[in-house]
Amino acid sequence: MDGRQKVKIKLCGMSRPEDVLCVNEARPDFCGFVINVPKSIRNVSPGQLRELLKLLDPEIVPVGVFRDEPLESVASFLEEGVIRMAQIHGHEDENYIRELKSRGDFTVIRAFNERTFGEAEGSCADYVLLDHGEGGTGESFDWTMTDSIRRPFFLAGGIGPENIEEALRQVRPWAVDMSSGLETDGKKDPKKILAAMQAVRRWNEEQELKRQKQEQIHRRTGE
Repeated sequence: MDGRQKVKIKLCGMSRPEDVLCVNEARPDFCGFVINVPKSIRNVSPGQLRELLKLLDPEIVPVGVFRDEPLESVASFLEEGVIRMAQIHGHEDENYIRELKSRGDFTVIRAFNERTFGEAEGSCADYVLLDHGEGGTGESFDWTMTDSIRRPFFLAGGIGPENIEEALRQVRPWAVDMSSGLETDGKKDPKKILAAMQAVRRWNEEQELKRQKQEQIHRRTGE
């Protein structure tokens, strides 16, 4: 990651009004909603999504998270401006992503797991997300597996306030994606959300101070 680039933050799996209000207080870059995935405890219907988005701060980018959703359905969410980014988690292939992107100026995130990390570098998606298993497991993976990824990526998989600093120090991702690591008894926990946000912002501030000190040293040695 570029030393000047602050780590972006995505909070995901919001399903209740109180979740969204907490997101507004935390002010991440992105807020994710799992749409039409009935087996997920974080699933919301299109109707629920629209109600939740009425509460979301317009400066926070809403991301729709889909698994094996028909392309026309995902495209309609984007075309109507319901969401501003689509995150693809199922069996969709590169042709699916190309077709989706051909419908408009859409930003697409494609999720990969340990078995498919090797395909991430060549994906036509705008960003890739590296996760454990099928996502939403609450478990992390061997972070050294990200060493071969040279493009901007979201790091996901069991990240929360307890391990976020270690993840940033070891992996240095473009963005972090947090969901299950912010929950208590299956519900988003405001204390965990705010603690994780503070940890990322503290990391960003520390990296900026280091960068400024390095620039000062370079200027002095260059004089």
